[in-house]
Amino acid sequence: MAQGTHDFDDDPRNERILVWVDGELVPRERAVVSVFDSGFVLGDGVWEGLRVRAGHPAFLERHLDRLFEGAKAIMLDVGRSRRELTEAIYATLRANDMVDGVHVRLMVTRGVKRTPYQDPRVTIGPATVVVIAEHKEPLPATVTEGITLFTTHVRRATPDTLDPKLNAHSKLNDITACIQAYTAGADEALMLDPHGFVATCNSTHFFVVVGSEDAPEVWTSDGRFTLAGITRANVLETCRANGIAARETTFSLTDVYSAREAFVTGTFAGVVPVRTVDGRTIGDGRRGPVVERLQTLYRALVDADVAASAAP
Repeated sequence: MAQGTHDFDDDPRNERILVWVDGELVPRERAVVSVFDSGFVLGDGVWEGLRVRAGHPAFLERHLDRLFEGAKAIMLDVGRSRRELTEAIYATLRANDMVDGVHVRLMVTRGVKRTPYQDPRVTIGPATVVVIAEHKEPLPATVTEGITLFTTHVRRATPDTLDPKLNAHSKLNDITACIQAYTAGADEALMLDPHGFVATCNSTHFFVVVGSEDAPEVWTSDGRFTLAGITRANVLETCRANGIAARETTFSLTDVYSAREAFVTGTFAGVVPVRTVDGRTIGDGRRGPVVERLQTLYRALVDADVAASAAP
């Protein structure tokens, strides 16, 4: 049984991977950054996770858009162009002979500081850029049997506190939510917005399927308190392109508990069904027809994107 959307079976090949660190490919055991690095000291940085299919990172341009938007928002000079980051990703994949079943983590921090203090002006070096590519596949049970959720007391932050749109290294808000969920016996956390409406999960985006069997409607939050999820946006576009009604709206836990189906989305596992929320069985507790159809449609969308990709 899955214990979260990011569960995977260990692959022994990952012990021998080469990691791209500031322009150099180094063995895993030597892939380190300074203890004075902004990311280590303060969680000061932005990052992206990417799935690789047929040798190409899916939706790479959208991920780079989000990375550079986040960097601009926190006045972080990435120090490398989109093309240079793309070349770094592909160089890492080639060095590790990776084609399918791969997850990539692209991380950019503000760089090394001359003292461990929050002020960005004490940064003395260029941005630190790291690319980690690992052989990782979601567990089959995650995709077919789904996960369970627990609604945490930890709320999503408001934009004037910590903008939820930022895919920042600072994830303590999500981590504390995750801890509460798994100690309550669930796989992941469902998080509410500051007004008590359903927002998102600690590491994925949340959807429900409501309406009749003949005219189902997919709902997700209005997005004001969520990360600008790329899989989330792709699923909404997929719904609309295939005649599935979809709305971004506010809704409460009462709507969730009575939903026909529920699912979460994320880069790693794609579209994943939800069996229960807060001990309430969603639908009949199994993957429903809308979720199964969206899984098929989303896989086709990924295939189309990577088919149109070209390595630099």
